[in-house]
Amino acid sequence: MSVDFPVTPAIRFLREHNIAFVPHLYDYVEKGGTGESARQLGVDEHAVIKTLVFETNEKKPLIVLMHGDMQVSTKNLARRIGIKSVNPATPERATKFTGYQFGGTSPFGTMTQIPIYVESTIFELRKIYINGGKRGFLVEIDPKTLTKVLNTESVEVGIK
Repeated sequence: MSVDFPVTPAIRFLREHNIAFVPHLYDYVEKGGTGESARQLGVDEHAVIKTLVFETNEKKPLIVLMHGDMQVSTKNLARRIGIKSVNPATPERATKFTGYQFGGTSPFGTMTQIPIYVESTIFELRKIYINGGKRGFLVEIDPKTLTKVLNTESVEVGIK
């Protein structure tokens, strides 16, 4: 028996690029974050990848893909990409940049081209769970596909 899942811009993007994925639906909990999705799906939170939208001091957007159990050092990120400062985008600005509702942001199929930085240790995982473009919806993929279909740059800006 197959479960219906949403066909979001992210899913269309994955299909267009022939990327194999396994859809996972869960009950979205406000402010539950990756801990809640990992618990419901029975997976390690380290393998649940957050899609975080930031803005530079020049108001330019960027995305950081980070392990669910880690945070982004904005100071290290700014230094790494050679700018003055980086701050989390407001939910409204993040939606404007990506086209996705806050809590349902996927790096796939964003409304505009946005630079994407990936915590380097994500590539060491066998599989990851990343947002499929809707709250309560993750897709399981091989992390190596990130570099095949997205313009990514590997960084080391994660902190526990």
